[in-house]
Amino acid sequence: MRNIVILFVAFVVSCAFAGMALADGAATFVARCATCHGQNGEGMGGMAPALKGNKFITDRRAEDIKQVILEGRSAAAKKYSAKDYPIDMPRSGLSDADADEVAKFLQGDLQK
Repeated sequence: MRNIVILFVAFVVSCAFAGMALADGAATFVARCATCHGQNGEGMGGMAPALKGNKFITDRRAEDIKQVILEGRSAAAKKYSAKDYPIDMPRSGLSDADADEVAKFLQGDLQK
């Protein structure tokens, strides 16, 4: 009986940690990206483009998105007119793992 309880507790704890890992990308997005890109990825006029429905997000590899998150992107490198979004996207300062989770969130749950 004790072994079953220990296995059950281990299972519950592992599920909790798995759920936290899935939520990290969303939480990091809200904390670090939503100021410019909007709480729901809708963008902010004159500051940053929408990420929901954005072809760069939906059509590119997660690794490409992660690179932009980590390294930033100059206004000139964006497809948008510099007058629409004249501000460079700064380096995020996120860890490699956090940037990976945000990229996955952007391509997954944010697009729903």
